[in-house]
This record gives sequence, structure tokens and C-alpha cells, in this order.
Amino acid sequence: MPSSTVLSLNERSREVFQRIVEAFVETGEPVGSQTLSRRLDSNLSPATIRNVMADLEDVGLLFAPHTSAGRLPTDLGLRMFVDGLMEVGGDLSRDERESLEVQCLAAGRTFSEVLEEAGSALSGLTECAGLVISPKSDAPLRQIEFVPLARDRALVVMVTDGGMVENRVIDIPPGLPVSSLVKATNYVNHRLANGTMDEARSQILTEIEAEKTELDVLTNKLVADGVALWAGGVQGGSLILRGQSKLLHDLNAIEDLERIRTLFEALERKESMVHLLDATGLAEGVQIFIGSENKLFENAGCSMIIAPYHDQQRKVVGALGVIGPTRMNYARVIPMVDYTSKLIGRILD
Repeated sequence: MPSSTVLSLNERSREVFQRIVEAFVETGEPVGSQTLSRRLDSNLSPATIRNVMADLEDVGLLFAPHTSAGRLPTDLGLRMFVDGLMEVGGDLSRDERESLEVQCLAAGRTFSEVLEEAGSALSGLTECAGLVISPKSDAPLRQIEFVPLARDRALVVMVTDGGMVENRVIDIPPGLPVSSLVKATNYVNHRLANGTMDEARSQILTEIEAEKTELDVLTNKLVADGVALWAGGVQGGSLILRGQSKLLHDLNAIEDLERIRTLFEALERKESMVHLLDATGLAEGVQIFIGSENKLFENAGCSMIIAPYHDQQRKVVGALGVIGPTRMNYARVIPMVDYTSKLIGRILD
């Protein structure tokens, strides 16, 4: 937002603009001059308000949807509003802080489980979709286990030396006996115990290619699939999403549903996680991406509020936040995301 545009708004224009944004956050509906004249503290006539709204539209802060006489804030207008909130700051209530702490700090959980709870807590408290990008980890694997889930699926459990646990589901040949999963687990862990992680991976892949694993063909494939997850799984982090259905609450048309469906598909792809983490950059605090400001959300009518969390060396290892409609309650959600990211950072410490 050019500073000249901000500075050019007089007090009357600021008041009209603020009321329009507040009404948009509350209802999602266009706001007309008659409605505004009743909401404003000053005694401005509807005609005067229409002139102010036209001026705000000229500088790109408002727009008129379809043929409506009312106005809505543009992405640029919301950015100006949110920047003002960031300057003023905000805080959580004691109940909100305690709720986050109870859900995130319960003893006896793995760190992966804590991250999942953090995503669920943010989703529940903000009525948005909660997202968590789990840490990239350079810690070597200590153990890997193949656990049967269903006739054609297995859970791959990967545990690092630091105790971080990551679970991934893979497809397996139908009818593969449980004994093959046990053999695969024993085979991989034996190699892990006798060398470094890279050495074990190299040895496993070499033995599979040379057919020297003493395992049958299907079990060899299972091991190879597990090693592929190992190479790109714990090392690359993962994206946890909770409460995606909340993004469906404000849909008014079939095209809205299609835009959200496209967003869901994008979030399911691995590269989206990289884009989300890159979006935080080297920032120390909360980042807000409104509508078209982030390519991932440009056609979905959504905004993202995200904050990085750090390890003991203050290195950014992951991020968390929410995805919600552009009319989300920014004043409430921003401090909530900020507090949760600091809470997770304290757990890592």
C-alpha cells in the first residue's frame, strides 16, 4: 500500500473505511451508505458517505461487487486495515491462552502429536483451518517400523535420535503377510544399528538392486518404499491440516466451492508445504497473506496468517497458522497465531 495513499485519507475517510471493513468481517455482505449512516458516530448524510466511498474506490481500497450499491474492501484495503492492527497490537484473553496451553502442553505426547493438537486448537478457536508445518530435521533415524493397517496399507513409523516421530501411510500388495512387515522392520533396523543413516540407506538400496537382501520380491519393494519415505519424509517435514471443512461455511455459489476444492488439492501436494514455509522467510513474527498476495490463495478468496517457530539455536524449523476467509477476524486471530508459535518454540527448547 503506497504511503501516499494512506496519508491522503482524512479522518472522515478513515472512519467510513473502518466501518465498512468491520461490517465485512461481521457479515461478509456489501455495505451501503444508508447502513453506514446508521453505524457512524458522526452525523454524515448518505450522500456524503457515497462521495467518500467513491473516493475510497478510486484509490483501490473498496470495490462494488456486481451491481450492488454497497461496497466491500479490496485485498489492498484489507492489507491497509491489517497493517493498522499490527501497529496497535492485540492480546489474548486468559481463557484463550489457557486453552492453547492445555491442548499443546499435555505430558506424554510425542512432538508430532503436540503439533497436531496445536493445529486442532487453532482451528477450533479461530473457526478457520489450522495448519502446521512440522520441522525439518537433520537428526539421524534411530528406528523405522512397518505396522499393518489394512489389507493393502501399512503405517511407516520413523523415529529420529532426537525422539521426533513421523508416521506415513503407504500402499502394500494385497495379502502381504504380517511376517513380511516384521522382516522388513528387522532388516532395516539392523542396517541402521551398524552404520550412519546415509550408509544404511546406501547399503539397503545396493542390496535390493543386487537381490542380496534375503527377502522376497514384495518385501524388497516394501523396504524400498520405506527408504523413499525416509529420504524425503522426516528430513523434509510435513504439512498438517485440521478443520478444512470450516472453509466451506461461507460459500455462496458453486464457483466458490470449486475454488476451495482447488485450494484443497494444492495443499495436498508436497510442494505447497515448501511454498508455505518459504512464505515465512526469515521473519521473526506473524506474516499475513491476504487473498491474491499469495499465489496459493489468489483464486480461493482466502487469507493465511502464519508464524514460524524456532529451535534452541533460534533457527526456523517450522511454521503454524490458519487459513480462513478474507473476512476472518484478524484482530483476534493474529495474536492467537503469534502466541501458539511461541508456545511451540518453548516446547522445542
